Amino acid sequence: MKTLFMLLGALALLLGIVGIFVPLLPTTPFLLLAAALWVRSSPRLYAWLLSHRRLGPYIRHFRENRAIPLHAKILSVTLLWASLLYCIFSVVDGWWWAQLLLLGVAVGVTWHILSFATLRR
Repeated sequence: MKTLFMLLGALALLLGIVGIFVPLLPTTPFLLLAAALWVRSSPRLYAWLLSHRRLGPYIRHFRENRAIPLHAKILSVTLLWASLLYCIFSVVDGWWWAQLLLLGVAVGVTWHILSFATLRR
């Protein structure tokens, strides 16, 4: 079971890293999942993840404060809307149902991101 948790944690970490660059793929939930899986299977990997210079703060801030830094909120919402507006007006032009679906996704994800507290430094 430990091996399965370690592999699933590695997959969650990979998806979290991809989520940094892809607006619709969330970063923090996948990193939290990786941490939860590794705390049960590999204390060494869990400690590495928490102490990682770039990825560790995502987990620590959310775990301790249930908050997202202001710059992360601004960046994620801006990239989300930029990419989805491009898709709405260029990629699925003429498919009104797909445009409405993408608009609904954008509103829902924006609401979800903004519903968390803002981390003050």
